[in-house]
Amino acid sequence: MKIFRFDCESGKVIDLYNSSGFTLTKVAHLLEETMIQFAYLAPDGLVGYHQTTVPQLFLVVQGEGWARGQELERTRIQAGQGVYWEEGEWHEAGTETGMTAIIIEAVRFDLLGWTPLV
Repeated sequence: MKIFRFDCESGKVIDLYNSSGFTLTKVAHLLEETMIQFAYLAPDGLVGYHQTTVPQLFLVVQGEGWARGQELERTRIQAGQGVYWEEGEWHEAGTETGMTAIIIEAVRFDLLGWTPLV
């Protein structure tokens, strides 16, 4: 057995794409095709507007905030909800009060056929 950390203090502060208050902690890299990370967004934190390199799943586990794709309108998201962005899709996420999320990036997803949509 191995015990490991994925708390905010063990992560790396990200400021790419004008991001702010955003810390990312890598959790696992599976089969060279999948990356699992834990994201911490401080109050007023922002994952800046950028393009995905592979399909991406953003699973909110605590707090609330907003997300958007290429459209300008922000959609509210909260713990227990997730956002899926296709490869190459421009996207952004943020929060006024703080939010934590698991980010899964993978070459292939079989997701939308069984996941209930909001």
